[in-house]
Amino acid sequence: MPPRRPTRSTRRRPLAARVAGMAMRLVLAAVALVLLYQVWLFGWVLWYAYVPPGSTSVMRSELSRLQERDPHRRLNYQWVDYGRISNNLKRAAVAAEDANFLEHGGIDWNAVEKAYDHNRQLAEAAERALARGRKPPTRPMRGGSTITQQVAKNLFLSNSRNYLRKGQEVVITYMIELVMTKQRILELYLNIAEWGEGVFGAEAAARHYFNTSASNLSSYQAARLASMLPRPRFYDKNRGSAYLASRTDRLLRWMPGAAIP
Repeated sequence: MPPRRPTRSTRRRPLAARVAGMAMRLVLAAVALVLLYQVWLFGWVLWYAYVPPGSTSVMRSELSRLQERDPHRRLNYQWVDYGRISNNLKRAAVAAEDANFLEHGGIDWNAVEKAYDHNRQLAEAAERALARGRKPPTRPMRGGSTITQQVAKNLFLSNSRNYLRKGQEVVITYMIELVMTKQRILELYLNIAEWGEGVFGAEAAARHYFNTSASNLSSYQAARLASMLPRPRFYDKNRGSAYLASRTDRLLRWMPGAAIP
């Protein structure tokens, strides 16, 4: 009996198997690269637990933007140790940005939920106003990011808003909380936070706005700086903002109850 000729389906199986095998290898290679990247990031987190950063991802992005207009432009940034930053500014920053800083493990899920509800209500109110031909409410959106999350973003990521970046931010946040003390996290935050166009860190901000050092900031000056944190470039150019003044007054009342490391 003559041998059966292979059918079209049996001839295709080896090719299909090769394609499946290649796809699996590509997936495994991608997973390996992602894991290697996380290990690389964790190494930098360990480094920054002890060494001040010379610059951050957000700083480099801002410098690139500024140098498009002026190639000789430099950032205003100077590191100062935790003990050389006024407790007024530490309390003001915690009161403004992360009231539960000492209690959470990196992510304040209650704050995230409240921010989501607040922003959803604002969006719905804006839709209703527009449908009636009225001006939408001007209340600001609320963020739910903790101080640790902002350190993660500033050090390694960007100000862009997308789910991939946010997911990576969460991973780095837990890395930071694993290896750093709360004091070190707050020290990093106050030194790398953006406080105006090309202005980064408490020392540069204190000199830029008040011609003093970070260690000598008064309660009012500290509250004023902390009030600028959500929109530092805007408030650098709009220092007479009524919202900035009212926000400063509220922070002055909240600061005595803010717990710092």
